[in-house]
Amino acid sequence: MVVDGAPGPGTVLTLSHWPSSPTPAPLAADLSAQIALRWLAGRHRRRWRGADAVTIDHLDQDGLVSLCALVCPQAALARRAVLEEVARIGDFATGRSRHAARVSFALATLADPERSPLDAARADQSYPQRCAALTEELVDRLPGLVDDPGSHRHLWAEEDAAVTTTQAALSSGDVWIEEVRDLDLAVVHVASGCPVLLATQFMRRRDASWHPVAIHNAIRAMRVMVVQGARIELRYRYESWVRMVSQRPAPRVDLGPLADQLTAEEAPGGPQWLFDGVEAIVPSLRPAGDGFTTIEPDRVRAMVEAHLRSSPPAWNPWGTVQEVSRRHKPRQ
Repeated sequence: MVVDGAPGPGTVLTLSHWPSSPTPAPLAADLSAQIALRWLAGRHRRRWRGADAVTIDHLDQDGLVSLCALVCPQAALARRAVLEEVARIGDFATGRSRHAARVSFALATLADPERSPLDAARADQSYPQRCAALTEELVDRLPGLVDDPGSHRHLWAEEDAAVTTTQAALSSGDVWIEEVRDLDLAVVHVASGCPVLLATQFMRRRDASWHPVAIHNAIRAMRVMVVQGARIELRYRYESWVRMVSQRPAPRVDLGPLADQLTAEEAPGGPQWLFDGVEAIVPSLRPAGDGFTTIEPDRVRAMVEAHLRSSPPAWNPWGTVQEVSRRHKPRQ
């Protein structure tokens, strides 16, 4: 059995929100953790038998909760509501439960080779070795983290403060947001004096002058353009990569041609614009190097909006399993 990933040749059952997942339709949900807990709790469990082992091919909060549900079923069901929110905050960086956010942030700290107190997180190990050791350790620790996050404050306090700082910046106007609803686009303006904050997603650091949980909780859009002076980035949220059930984000379009257009508009000596590709889990369009552009922000925004309006869809989470397996590598 595979959770939160793509099936292999010998997979009997897949419980995953990944693109083109063969997860049975009655179990479909936004998060792999919801799918696994739904299978565990309902009548569906009797319909798909034959799996005697469960695996994940990467380590993040959603995968860890999914695995915990199958190897520690009683503990997982007793904590179901919080665990689903832990997975949501880890994957989508959105959620209203500060309790669950702190558990998610603590897990990210424990998995970070630079911050973790665990031997299992040692940076000298390969990713598969580290993933295997941490998975075993964190599944055991997860129920305790959920029950008493206060005892683990040292693991989540810094990132928790980053969320509070961004919320305060939204209230003061140091960060302000415009949404273009018909383009599923949010333009986030960040004052130049905002400090860099600790931020994570999928148990990986993504430090920025804003925390994604605070921003994502304030918007509906799945395309996020951040403008901080001459530093500009456009990012697709993860929800547009997976098979969402509660909503259908606007399809991703290829931003590669736009990157070429922006590069051509740069002043002599200006940066090349880069795009990670629609198949990346959270791809971004940005200037290379330090992230600064010589193009006026209003001009970049106009070009972005024109491209989003005129370009065809380039990513289909409901494509074939073979296509997605071929194009995507496990997170590392």
